[in-house]
Amino acid sequence: MRKSWYIVQTYSGLEQTVKESIEQKRDLFKLHDLIDRVIVPEERIIDVKGKKIEKSRVPSTAKLHVSSGDSVTKGDMLAELPEIHVKHDGKVTELRNMRKLVIESIDRKNSRTYYVPSSRGIETGIRLGSRLREGMPISKDKTIFCEIDGKVVQNDRVRKIIIKTIDGEEEIYFVPFETFNKSIRLHQDVKAGMLLADKKIFTATTDGIIEIDTYGAYREIKISKVTTRRLFPGYVFVEMYMTEETWELIKSIEHVINFVSNAGQPIPVKSKDMKAILGLSSKELREKVEEVKVEINIDVGERVEIKSGPFEGFTGVVQEIRPERKEITVTVTIFGRETPVILQVSEVEKVQN
Repeated sequence: MRKSWYIVQTYSGLEQTVKESIEQKRDLFKLHDLIDRVIVPEERIIDVKGKKIEKSRVPSTAKLHVSSGDSVTKGDMLAELPEIHVKHDGKVTELRNMRKLVIESIDRKNSRTYYVPSSRGIETGIRLGSRLREGMPISKDKTIFCEIDGKVVQNDRVRKIIIKTIDGEEEIYFVPFETFNKSIRLHQDVKAGMLLADKKIFTATTDGIIEIDTYGAYREIKISKVTTRRLFPGYVFVEMYMTEETWELIKSIEHVINFVSNAGQPIPVKSKDMKAILGLSSKELREKVEEVKVEINIDVGERVEIKSGPFEGFTGVVQEIRPERKEITVTVTIFGRETPVILQVSEVEKVQN
């Protein structure tokens, strides 16, 4: 005879506590032959409204350790830049602190990289995300100018290292400031293979689901936070044989109100209904429902502001929503003409009236 599923009623918010108490008593009294699985079905919801999305930009040369759709926890490695080593024997002839600035064109098809000596400094107001126009000065001494209309997508401190090889050639390295090998000194003789900079590791700043966009000079790794929601608040599902002993044991547990019953008799869940509940999980017999649901709190006809991408700063009206792809179509006015653009939901934010 197979065990049946029964529903235990409790107070909303105490489902997990009751679940753990049932499992503890089952284990304490060695009742595994009478009480099997205990579950609190949940769904995981991805927040794609923008405010709960963490973004990391990594150079396109970085090695990725995650893919779109992966689930990560805070501290997990997202990407890494490899170690940098001396290529040929030689002598260090220059060590200088620099600022690496990458400007990406508005259409994201072109980019320019600038290395500005720290002694010159970056013009006040230039920071990550700043918009620049062709001809604007980048350095404070106005010796370096922007060559394209675009946006600052990378603004990092680096160390410039010049090594004159034994063949008289110059090798130039730009290494991350924070991973630079501090034992390297000016006028130092170096050998091929000597470490100039350690790996640079990029880690997740929060738990969530990964989405990766590639934009030529860099990749943007977005982490949408995930929350859980009870599918059946106030209920715990127990797979068991219903006997006087198991009935009394579960009824005696703190915060248990009763079994779902008819005329005082606990009612087993129909097998097809229970199969549907378990089937919400990607693996039918997992203890928790792990199907990830995308919740989009934006409706067709609402006005949104574009928060990132080539149309950042524009506002428009939502024409279509495709939740399975986390995409929406928004009509924006460009040069006096209404133009539909397809965006990720994470790129927009609802305009509050």
